[in-house]
Amino acid sequence: MDPAREDVEGNPMEAPVQGFVRPGLERVRQVFAANFDRDDGYRELGASLVAYRDGECVIDLWGGWRDAERRIPWTADTLVNIWSATKGLAAIAVAMLVDEGRLDYGRRVSDYWPEYGCNGKEDTLVSHIMSHQAGLPGFEEPTPLEDFYNWSVVTERLARQAPMWAPGEKNSYHAMTYGFLAGELVRRASGLTPGEFLARRMAGPLGADAFIGLPEREEHRVAPLVPSVMQRDFEPAAMPREAVVAVTNPDMSPTLPNRRDWRAAQIPAGNGHASAKGLARLYAALANGGELDGVRLMSPATIARLCELQTDRVDILLGMPAMWRQGLSGNVEGMYGPLPTTVGHSGWGGSFGCFDPDRNVAIGYVLNQMGDRTVGDPRGSALCQAIFDGVL
Repeated sequence: MDPAREDVEGNPMEAPVQGFVRPGLERVRQVFAANFDRDDGYRELGASLVAYRDGECVIDLWGGWRDAERRIPWTADTLVNIWSATKGLAAIAVAMLVDEGRLDYGRRVSDYWPEYGCNGKEDTLVSHIMSHQAGLPGFEEPTPLEDFYNWSVVTERLARQAPMWAPGEKNSYHAMTYGFLAGELVRRASGLTPGEFLARRMAGPLGADAFIGLPEREEHRVAPLVPSVMQRDFEPAAMPREAVVAVTNPDMSPTLPNRRDWRAAQIPAGNGHASAKGLARLYAALANGGELDGVRLMSPATIARLCELQTDRVDILLGMPAMWRQGLSGNVEGMYGPLPTTVGHSGWGGSFGCFDPDRNVAIGYVLNQMGDRTVGDPRGSALCQAIFDGVL
């Protein structure tokens, strides 16, 4: 069904929800459609939702518009910058290398990255990086945005920086540094940049639309992000220093992903681009024992290690326990539905990927109208609740 584009006076009209849900999951379609009729700052502009169970796609929905002017309809393969949901892709990459014996969560980072073992970081473990306990939540040296586009500049800077706390003693969200730290472990262990690893070892074999470093040929599919009207400015004076350094130097703007230089770079904490099906397929492999459609990412034993709780302390930046696993978060405040066993990663604005290893369910959700919450966007929470209500 082709969505209506304009009314008789040339004004943009609503694009209907398209796609399918398996019988018994009709409520999910209703909740998805209702997000386009909200009367608050979370009203959907364009979005996609895909879910798998037992390796089968049971939900594939999309609707709305790619652009704020509501002229270009959203399609099933629309790509969006997923902000910190990119961290989940990096976590899966590290887990694959753990599965292959090339990395070990319990080993020192300096065993793989010798330059890192200095200035108080000698005993930092891989698991400290993966669970935001490494003590490097931000950059101490001046770091303009352009430095993010030079991999060696930022990784060398982090390698020589002293930690803000003894690794393992605290946890504070490493908003942007996480990707360079985990990504350098991927590069050291595999010889591939994070974007190359994702393309060759994960997304490519699975036929999943997901990128770190978006090729220019894919630009025509990208929906620009629209900032939330509810977003408040950061107030550094009211924040702990560990939190301030994570979101400044450089300052993060919600519209950075609308720049081509940002999209093209390797920033594994925040510049991934994906469709909902791309995210869902990657997590569906984990939900299905590590394999999807004949492609194996890792063993069930490694999936269990990926999901092991590393810290239940209050995260300094987030102000709540994020229940960090090995690069994934727990189901904080029910943001991924009713089950405590569901894990995943969300991004600024609302996009996320998650899976439940006990129920063999995986979900991918992407959107372009950003919300204002770091944790618990009400659109995604309602969708996850409806999905699990239908499959439990």
